[in-house]
Amino acid sequence: MSRVLYPGSFDPLHLGHLDVIEHARELFGEVVVAVLHNHAKDSGMFHVDERVEMARTAVSHLSGVSVSEHAGLAVQAAEATGSDFVVKGLRTPGDFEIEQQMAHMNHSAAGVRTVFLPCRPDLAFVSSRFVREIAKYGGDVAHLVPRVVADALAERFDGSEQNRAPR
Repeated sequence: MSRVLYPGSFDPLHLGHLDVIEHARELFGEVVVAVLHNHAKDSGMFHVDERVEMARTAVSHLSGVSVSEHAGLAVQAAEATGSDFVVKGLRTPGDFEIEQQMAHMNHSAAGVRTVFLPCRPDLAFVSSRFVREIAKYGGDVAHLVPRVVADALAERFDGSEQNRAPR
């Protein structure tokens, strides 16, 4: 079996991500979920430490899956973790275009090959950006994210009127 790296910002982790993690584990045996961040940029909705902890909780039922934090490039994280491949999830044809270009660049720069895994069709519409937006305005995202993420979003957006859409 192989070790694969699944990189992303995971801000926040959603069920589409979890689906790709589960498929990668079935296919390769060991998955390192790499929560990537750039020290020069804003940390996002959740601080990287929070994202790592939420991801660890969300995958705790899966043997062979670990979560770690990495700054810099995905290929550097792949090297640091001894990963044989990078795994990227695909939802739409647009994802493929972007990810294919990145896969070619990663192979050219570091010799790391990328494997594309489509998520389940019933999760193809889920994105972290949409989850954040819905939660911000008081919408229910519990069916889109692991429980730990739903709880963190509910805490972050306590339902106060300032976070709701105008009437």
